[in-house]
This record gives sequence, C-alpha cells and structure tokens, in this order.
Amino acid sequence: MSPDLNLALRERIENTIRFLAVDAIEKASSGHPGAPMGLARLALELWDAHLRFDPSDPAWVLRDRFVLSNGHASMLLYSLLHLYGFELTLDDIQSFRALGSKTPGHPEYGDTPGVEMTTGPLGQGFGHGVGMALAGRMTRARFGRDGSGPGHHFVYGIVSDGDLMEGISAEAASFAGHLGLGNLIYLYDDNEITIDGPTSVSFSEDVAKRFEACRWHVQSVDGEDWAGIREALEAARAEADRPSLIIATTTIGLGSPNRAGQSKAHGEKLGAEELKLTKEAAGWPLEPTFLIPQDVRDYVKQRSDAKRAERAAADLELQQWRDANPDLARAWDAAREYRLPADLAATLCEGLEGVDNPTRKHGAVALDRLARCAPYFVGGSADLAGSAAPPILKGLGVVGSTPAEGGEDSFAGVNIHFGIREHAMGAITNGIALDGTLRPYCGTFLIFSDYMRPAIRLAALMRLPSVFVFTHDSIFLGEDGPTHQPIEQLDSLRAIPGLRVFRPADGIETALAWAWIAEHRDGPAMLALSRQTLKALDRPATFEPEALGRGAYVLEDPEGSADVVLVATGSEVSLAVEAAAQLRGDGIAARVVSLPCLELFLEQSADFRRGVIPDDGTPVVAVEAARGESLWRVLGANGLLYGIDRFGSSAPCADLAREYGFTAEQLAERVRSHVRDVAS
Repeated sequence: MSPDLNLALRERIENTIRFLAVDAIEKASSGHPGAPMGLARLALELWDAHLRFDPSDPAWVLRDRFVLSNGHASMLLYSLLHLYGFELTLDDIQSFRALGSKTPGHPEYGDTPGVEMTTGPLGQGFGHGVGMALAGRMTRARFGRDGSGPGHHFVYGIVSDGDLMEGISAEAASFAGHLGLGNLIYLYDDNEITIDGPTSVSFSEDVAKRFEACRWHVQSVDGEDWAGIREALEAARAEADRPSLIIATTTIGLGSPNRAGQSKAHGEKLGAEELKLTKEAAGWPLEPTFLIPQDVRDYVKQRSDAKRAERAAADLELQQWRDANPDLARAWDAAREYRLPADLAATLCEGLEGVDNPTRKHGAVALDRLARCAPYFVGGSADLAGSAAPPILKGLGVVGSTPAEGGEDSFAGVNIHFGIREHAMGAITNGIALDGTLRPYCGTFLIFSDYMRPAIRLAALMRLPSVFVFTHDSIFLGEDGPTHQPIEQLDSLRAIPGLRVFRPADGIETALAWAWIAEHRDGPAMLALSRQTLKALDRPATFEPEALGRGAYVLEDPEGSADVVLVATGSEVSLAVEAAAQLRGDGIAARVVSLPCLELFLEQSADFRRGVIPDDGTPVVAVEAARGESLWRVLGANGLLYGIDRFGSSAPCADLAREYGFTAEQLAERVRSHVRDVAS
C-alpha cells in the first residue's frame, strides 16, 4: 500500500465507496446499501494492498480472483471497479439497476468488466470460488516449476451470513478443507443481520469451530481494524496447506444514525432524510451526489498504475518460465486454447460401431479417449465412479490423492473425487471453467440433477463450458424404484435456456455427442446415459457424423411416403425401430427419427426440421420413457406424445417395460390406433 495513505485519506476513500453505493441505490430506488457501508474498510484493504489485478486487462491470466458471494452488495464491487480504473464509468454507476446497464442488481459475469462470476443466489459464490481455487492449484501442479509459471494466484471472496446458511457452503467448505486449498481466502462479513432481523433468530452455530472442523485456517478480526485485517490477510496468504476464513465483525449500514446495525439497512434505500443525516454524520457534502474527491482520485490512480507495474513484473517472470520450460508452455497454451485433434470424432467412435452396451459404458470409453488427446479435460463424480458417472480414468491420477503416472504432484491429476456433494460439485465444476485453463466435467445419476440445478442454471446464465454427465437416465435403472427413476428431469433441464441436453441412443451417438461437446464451448452441455444395455443402431449409408450436431436425423425411412413418423431419444430409439418393423407387417410405413439433442434440432432452419420431421399432417409420435412434455415442440397438429405421466416403480427392467408400455408390441399397438384416429 502506498505510504501516502494516511488515516484521513483512508477514511475519505472508504466514504467515497460508501456514498457511491448509497447514492446509486437512492437514485435507483432499489438495492442493498447496508453491506457496502459496513464492508468499505475491509474491501479497501483487500483491493488496495493484497489483490493482484490490472484494471486495463480484467482477463489477465495471472490476476488474483475476487468473488463477491453476497452479490446483493453489488454496489461495493462496482464502486471499487470504478475507482480502480476498470472500464466502468461514473455514468454506469449512476445507471445502477437500469435496463441494459453494466451495473445490474447483482454482479453478472460477462456484463461488467472485472466481475469474475454471476452471484446473487447465496452460497453459489462460495462454491464457485472453491472451484476457481482448485483450478489454480491444478494449473500450478501441471505447469508451474520452482515457484514460477501459472497457477500461483489467490482466490479471495467476501461471504455473508446468508452464504454460510445455505447448504452448498457446507459441502464446498468440506471439500476445500479436505484438499487443503491454501490459495483460497474468504472474508466473512459477520454483521449478525439478515432480512428478518438479527441472525440469532435462525443462526446460532459457532462458525469458527465449524470451519476449523473442516480443516480451515480460521482467524477473527474487528472489521474496522484495518491493521488487524492486514495482518489476518498476510497470515492467510502464508498458510499454504489450508483454506482460510477471516471472520470480520462488521456493522451493517455503518454510519447511518438510524439504520446502522438494523435489518432495515439490508434491502432498501436509506431514503432522503436518512441519507442526509448519514452524510452529515460523516462530514460528507450533500451535493454533488456521486462525489469522488480529487485526492481520492489521485490516490487510486497511483495505486492502479502501481498494479500495472506489478503486472509487468509478473509477466516478465512468466516469460522467463516460458523460456525455461518450452514444453510446459506449449501444453499450457494448448489448454488455454482448448485445442483438439482434427480427427477427434473418429478417434472417439473407433470400435463402437455394432457394439451393444449401456451408453454409460460407451461414454466412459469416449471420455477416456478424450482426456488422453485433450488432457485439459478434468472431472469426476459424486461418489459414483463405479457406475461410470463418470468413471475414474486409469493412470491419469486422482487429485489430492494419487499422482498421474510419472508425476509427483497429485493436483496434476485428472480425476476428482467430489464426494456425495452434488450441489457443491456443480458449483466447483463451474468455478474450474471460470478459471479458463481446464475444461471440467462432473456427474451423478440423472435424478440427482435436482440437487445441482442452481449451479447448472448459473452455468447456462454465464455461458460456461461445463459438462454435466448423468447416468441412470430412465425408469429402466430398475429395482431402486421411483426415488431414483427420473421422470420430469429431462424436461426441466431442457427448459434451461442455453443448456444442450444430449440423450444418445448407442455408442456412436454417445461418442459423437462427446466430440460435439468438446468442440463447442459457448455454454454448458449435459449427457443423459443409460444404465441398461442398448442395441447398436443400424444406420443408413448416407449417415454423416455431422448429423448429431444438427440434433436429429432420419435413422430409417420407408420406400415411398411415410404413414407415421416415430421420433425417439436415447434408449427408446431402438424400441421405435422394433415397433416400426411390426408396423410394416400391418402395412403401416414408419419413418424413425433419432433425436439426440432437441436444442440443436430446434436451432436448425425450418426447411431442415421439416425435412426430418414433416409438418404436412403426417402423424408424428414422440417416444421417451419420461414425462416428455418438451417433445411437444416437434409433434405438430397430428402429434402423439408417448411418455410416462406417473412416477416409476421398483422392479426389474423388463417388468417395468411391460408395466409402463415400453415394449415394441405395446408401442406399435398405440401407434396403429393413433394412425387410425388421424385417418378417420
């Protein structure tokens, strides 16, 4: 920190942060002023003296990361970004919460320079930050040498009472402590206030003991003691083998004569009279609003310049690492650019033609091949590796446990044991993606995607290249019964904008889905894979691998016109093929369409879609062993949805097929009836 920062100047900077926030919230008539007011001193110390960044290049690869997990305090972050020279103008500050502004109500990744992730849903920033820290540690293990190279940055965050109450924080804290992520430092804003009143109405645990039990380094400070905050941050940075939590006692709405320490300071503007009293109490001018004193501007300009100089020195050290380790540098560049071999699809498909297997096993083969030709793919499952959801890739190391073959640091491994922590697993996966070097995947049974939905939604909102691998994709998982058998999950996941949902029908579709996912990183994707063995499909000679990237293709076509079109996904494609054969015996000509990805199909031109699924009055039957409501979008006027409108049952797979109408005979009979009804 600059020696020019005396106590009086420090207080002016802190008040500048506070009143930029308060004025913006007052102008918007909406927002959360209390946290920015209470956190100004703590945040200034962190940003000014510890956080490494270059405001002219928010994506600088060696920067420290900062996550404001309590995203309702967004004006704290926006004030800091503006003061320290990021591309966020005073006009942007004055447009807080306005339509299309760079200062939305909660920080949003991609909208505001310097915002590392979208926060708002409490606990998500906490979980995603753990993923960022893990990615940094894994990057350091893979590419760093002798204390140099990428991955040596820190991940800082401010978290709130609400973050710690949400269950995801317990999962993520346990995981971070287990792995000893010493590059993770969280500042806990312990202001003892929530919307409904004091935290004592619902929250009485000993936070310090909780985190100590999770193997964290825990310190407590007075949030107004800047020297104590500095010492705590320095001690946290020195703790290499444990994540750190600094519990800072603060006062929400600090400086407000009638709101400080009260829940009213949390979620509503101060109001004209209280704002006047607050500014008078601080000796701050009532006008102009959005005031930034000149000595404050001069100081933060000086500090921004100093941080750019620090960046230049760090870049020089990185170049020296490159010169000394050219092979590692090339591998790092390949990872950052997500490079792939030109023959990826052929490599993943090799030997899968004609092989009957569960698609989860096909997926395991494809993923293993992918990880070896694109070693920046990393991930694991929620204690379900034995079910290939996804599997442990042999010889590629287990993070935090077993080094890869020929390696020394286990953090250089590919495989991650997330434990039974689905919600945190989703957030950690997204955090790895946000870091920008490694491409993450994670998985569990499809039914447990319900535990992960907030993180999956955020992946879509932030357009992250996270990959979610779900197995046991239908009632045909069998005896575990309705608690484990997904019915509505496929529909609900397809309803998330920007998420591509793949449900492949055999080994070739599974491998091609993985290839498509690897080649596209403009948003998240998921795979829904079967537990039961599926028959390999016989494709026409005209089939091209690119067909999967268009979402649907004609698998079987009768000579002449079709009397009915059977559209199916996943395990029901082979069922549709069998039913079509029976229909031919009755003189009903059926086209069979495989629909591995509804979203990709709907992105195609209308002419292409009509060429696959006609819209000319021909009856269309969509078949899916699930609720299937999302498939109405391809059915047309004479459509029939053949799905399941109740929960599953505990029974062997074959018995379930008969009970729920998913035998070839039952499907063919229903299609016959539908064709007759349409004709009449």
